[in-house]
Amino acid sequence: MQQRKLGRLFDVSRYALGGGGIGQVWGSTSQREALKTVKAAHEAGINLFDMAPLYGNGEAEKVMGLAFPDGYPDTVLLTTKCMLGAANGGDIEGILSKSLQQSLALLKRDYIDIFILHGYVVPDNWQTTLPEQLLSTIAVASSTYNHYVIPAFEKLKQSGRIRAWGVTAASTQVTNLDIINSERRPDVVQCITNLLDSSGSMAIAGEKPDPRAVIQNARDQSVGVMGIRAVAAGSLTSVIDRSVAVNSREQMDFDRAAPFRSIAAEMGISPAQLAHQYALAMPGVETVVLGVKNREELAECLAAEAAADMDETLVRRIDAAVCN
Repeated sequence: MQQRKLGRLFDVSRYALGGGGIGQVWGSTSQREALKTVKAAHEAGINLFDMAPLYGNGEAEKVMGLAFPDGYPDTVLLTTKCMLGAANGGDIEGILSKSLQQSLALLKRDYIDIFILHGYVVPDNWQTTLPEQLLSTIAVASSTYNHYVIPAFEKLKQSGRIRAWGVTAASTQVTNLDIINSERRPDVVQCITNLLDSSGSMAIAGEKPDPRAVIQNARDQSVGVMGIRAVAAGSLTSVIDRSVAVNSREQMDFDRAAPFRSIAAEMGISPAQLAHQYALAMPGVETVVLGVKNREELAECLAAEAAADMDETLVRRIDAAVCN
């Protein structure tokens, strides 16, 4: 598998295996199948594995910890995450440190390559229609991020327990860009990377998302980009493999993508494969995080990576079909 340099860091495979699938966020699987999927991904050349405690309440990290019983190969790179929410500033260093230690124990590793803030950074005193209880769980205010989160990450980096740190750039656009263009910018951002430019139910702002501008700014600042949601939480596959509400963003995205599925059928490939080919062709994205939960889904993605790069004519046709 081809590799690209992740920002200023290290070389990573064009795909990263995400923990959401093997942690059963995207439908059910067995631990046995999840383990086989991790091993198959590594054998195929994937060297970056993107984990988090929230993926199956530790299940994804547990699977990774079991996948290499004789120790991790030197080529394997790991991420994990921590969700802070409305933690008091003075508590943040301790929360991050404790979460990291718990993840390391499950992963059976003594350091993490990239430690990522799980959730969102939002403007101070942000006016939103989101319930306060939800916002306090998933969001960190900008001032808290700047004064406490960044120093805590940098301290962990200096200690050698992490090699780099990052954030999920899926908040308000002004916040996303401020994070990337700050003097104390992250090493990596995770950013929406799909043909619909849709974050689905991840969206917290009412504005129309513009993840491509986020990716371009990250590229300009040499911040690594890990593309997420290449199949838009299942909306760009043949069928959403879990129950979603009729009025959910995922269902609306699925309906919007009907012409895209017709193009995939015309080409004789699955919508998931074509969606991944599109994501791989997006400039500025060094690696695309896969949400697969089994080897069958992984095989579709590997076929997309092995295929010739998508040409501009097809990109324009797909864009026109979904009216980006």
